[in-house]
Amino acid sequence: MSSTGKINVQTENIFPIIKKFLYSDNEIFLRELVSNATDATQKLKALSSMGEAKGDLGDLKIEVEVDKASKTITIKDKGIGMTKDEIEKYITQIAFSGAEEFVNKYKDKVDKNVVIGHFGLGFYSAFMVAKKVEIYSLSYKVGSKAVRWECDGSPEYTIEEISNRTQRGTNIILHIADDCEDYLENHKIEGLLKKYCKFLPVEIKFGTKKEWVDKGEKDDKGEVKQTEVEVDNIINNPNPAWTKKPSDLKDEDYKAFYRELYPMQFEDPLFHIHLNVDYPFNLTGILFFPKLSNKLEMPKDRIQLYCNQVFVTDNVENIVPDFLTLLRGVIDSPDIPLNVSRSYLQADGNVKKISSHITKKVADKLEELFKKDRAEFEKKWDDIKIFVQYGNLSDEKFYEKAVKFSLLKTTDGKYFTFDEFESHVKPLQTNKENKIIYLYATNVAEQHAYIDAAKNRGYEVLLMDTMLDPHYINHLESKLKDTQFVRVDSDTVDKLIKKDDNTISKLTEADQKTLQPIIEGTVNKEQFTVVFENLSEKDQPMLITRPEFMRRMKDMNQLGGGGMGAFYGNMPDMYNLVVNSNHPLISRIMNEKDEATQINLAKQAADLALLSQGLLKGESLTNFIKRSVDLI
Repeated sequence: MSSTGKINVQTENIFPIIKKFLYSDNEIFLRELVSNATDATQKLKALSSMGEAKGDLGDLKIEVEVDKASKTITIKDKGIGMTKDEIEKYITQIAFSGAEEFVNKYKDKVDKNVVIGHFGLGFYSAFMVAKKVEIYSLSYKVGSKAVRWECDGSPEYTIEEISNRTQRGTNIILHIADDCEDYLENHKIEGLLKKYCKFLPVEIKFGTKKEWVDKGEKDDKGEVKQTEVEVDNIINNPNPAWTKKPSDLKDEDYKAFYRELYPMQFEDPLFHIHLNVDYPFNLTGILFFPKLSNKLEMPKDRIQLYCNQVFVTDNVENIVPDFLTLLRGVIDSPDIPLNVSRSYLQADGNVKKISSHITKKVADKLEELFKKDRAEFEKKWDDIKIFVQYGNLSDEKFYEKAVKFSLLKTTDGKYFTFDEFESHVKPLQTNKENKIIYLYATNVAEQHAYIDAAKNRGYEVLLMDTMLDPHYINHLESKLKDTQFVRVDSDTVDKLIKKDDNTISKLTEADQKTLQPIIEGTVNKEQFTVVFENLSEKDQPMLITRPEFMRRMKDMNQLGGGGMGAFYGNMPDMYNLVVNSNHPLISRIMNEKDEATQINLAKQAADLALLSQGLLKGESLTNFIKRSVDLI
């Protein structure tokens, strides 16, 4: 007997509200309906294990079918099914969640995490794309009658018992609206299934595909014969790696899962972290460390967030600290609070707890790797350095743990922990103010002359060449006691680490005043300041230095941040042209009687200093080459 009724809502405009406000994207209708089918199947499995569902369950795979001719999409399951009363209860009363009622009823007998649904609203996402929806269902309960339900998107529906259905489970038939007919393309539906349902715990069939299989016999050449057969196109992996115990997986399994997640990534990850927490919240997942460049770029292949194996989003900034978004992998938690459409996170105390836990697990893993095999850790350091730097800069708790395994690399390719490097350089690189000076370079090739001069003094020079290093240096200066970072080309080698001993100048003060205008005439006075310093005869006759403070502010401005960095960052580049008053060439220039020769020698020495810093370009470089030929 057929009957009619009205969906139990407080407004006649509920469906426009659902379409416009409840769901953020109409494509999630497929995720919701397939998730419902998965729930129905999982419930049946649970009831069977408790002895409440009798007999052989048979084939439980879910099927998704597209019929372009009839303009329908059908989702079929062989799960728990529904009676007429249950459809009235769960379908026609919006926001009455059958999943929650099931869990509450069997809370002592079944794991709540096997059921996906929470809100009882997922079904109505169907009306995002359908002008009419039909439900055909038969409950697993003995003696149940099959039911047909129909609704055209208004609050009115039709429900009736039918006699021509004998298959347990539910079929949902969507009659696709005219403006949504692009969802009738097989490739689009398959794409959505792979996006949202790739790891659902029940097999999902979408049509068939052809495969070559062995026939079990050999040809004349002794090769196994193959034949082409048609098989079910199963689009998901019901048992992904993160649902398994770490003890059951090998490195090859993790790498295979990484390639499954990111099929366009051809490099293996450096290492992984397997998350498996059940108290005080449920959290599973696998995070991978990819190779990172020195540039801080948001990765295209990001961490994917799942809820009971249902894809939610790859925008996880709210659940993991910013620096962890550089990783790849999967996080799965039913305890992460989602909005009704399960498309983004809601603020909740659990989110902070989960975030803190993930940070701790990552730090613990890195420390474990460092202690277990330092040599191997050092090999991978250049690939993860920017990640650790970002974590140290942005997360105090991470820094507290990372200080044990964070490394400093020298221009010679040697690695030190913070404590090791302090002990190593303290005897020789402590200045007269009792501060330990950490010399560093940002480009070995461009700053080679300065590095070489420092090494000749027995100094160690660090390599700080990532885009984060300007900020990182400031951070370390605030953390490391009595420590100052100085770029190796920011001053002459004798002044980088100021000691009490002073070299006497061979030039008198009057000589320097005489040379000053000659040297100033070789460079742009608005950009360069000429200074005389008493250096060693072995040092260069002239060299370019750049004041540490100004240069660091400009470097920091490149990454943004405003403040003083922005102020100084917009100022023109300023340099010192340092004249070595003890070099024989400078004495020769001073004593040269021919004015033209004197100017040429001064210009040549200045250009050599500019050339060493890559500052000699264009016409000036051309003139330098011509002058060099003339001087030979």
